[in-house]
Amino acid sequence: MTVEASKTTSVSVGARYFALIADQLGRTEDVFRQSLASDVPFIEEAGQYIFQGGGKRMRPALVLLAASMLERDGDEEVTYAAVVELIHAATLIHDDIIDHADLRRSQPTVNSVWGNSKTVLLGDWLYTTSMSMALSHGNLEVVRRLCDATLKMTEGELLALDRLGAIDLSVEEYFQIIERKTAHLFAAAASVPALMAPVRSDAATVLSAYGRSLGICFQLVDDLLDFTARETELGKPVLSDLKEGKLTLPLLLALPRIDDVRRGWIAAVLEDRAFARVEPERILELVHAEGTLDETRELAQSHAERAQKELAFFAPSEARDALQLAPDFVLHRRH
Repeated sequence: MTVEASKTTSVSVGARYFALIADQLGRTEDVFRQSLASDVPFIEEAGQYIFQGGGKRMRPALVLLAASMLERDGDEEVTYAAVVELIHAATLIHDDIIDHADLRRSQPTVNSVWGNSKTVLLGDWLYTTSMSMALSHGNLEVVRRLCDATLKMTEGELLALDRLGAIDLSVEEYFQIIERKTAHLFAAAASVPALMAPVRSDAATVLSAYGRSLGICFQLVDDLLDFTARETELGKPVLSDLKEGKLTLPLLLALPRIDDVRRGWIAAVLEDRAFARVEPERILELVHAEGTLDETRELAQSHAERAQKELAFFAPSEARDALQLAPDFVLHRRH
């Protein structure tokens, strides 16, 4: 599939995916924006900066579509959708500090504008605000699920930091990291509506598995885009993961197959945290030559199909059809 065809597919699938919940997603945006209000000037200013930066809103959409499929229709799922996006926003803020990132979604990161000291506290404020909002409906099982996802994300970040720049990172370690950093929040977002009254424990288990597979697919595609997207599409420099000391699956699959010279190219970038001794084109040529981009794409496809199969548990509905589209939207996205 060409880049232009992929873009067209992504836009088409995305429009169908979000159409069913357009009104609720609009209400979620309102709640999200209002949750960023504060009488502390920095929080107010930075909060609005985060909101204006936009985002795909994939995780809130999962909450709302799962709620619709389970015939939940009220304010509770809108609150939880906003909570999930707040947790995600806090994670991105902390990630950008750790990675010393300057760009996010084609605009300067919060830490590059206001500095690390203020920004790390803003991330803490967002996490605390999200849990306070989640508690407003008194559903402790939902709060517990969201807390667990947040803790797993923190564990994933710590595991990643411990192995940052390590050329001997294993594929197994990589999947442990992305399971925690990405898949757990997707799983929580999809399963939370089943924990609302009337509780559907069976549905919660299935939706959690669906969200987990979708989250892994999302991260694999994210890692692919670091090699294949244009900087204007990605909103940050291409190959930024390697430059930040992170080995992702396309390179992890290639490392056991390549000679010492090419292995030295990767080691040099990890050591320098820059393309000082090695041109980015060499790394791109390496993964193309070894075919590991295609292997990663095939693995993403398998997780997408696994997610879609989980939905056979539920009766046909427009919401189920929309959730069936989510993996296709993830697979064909360009940013």
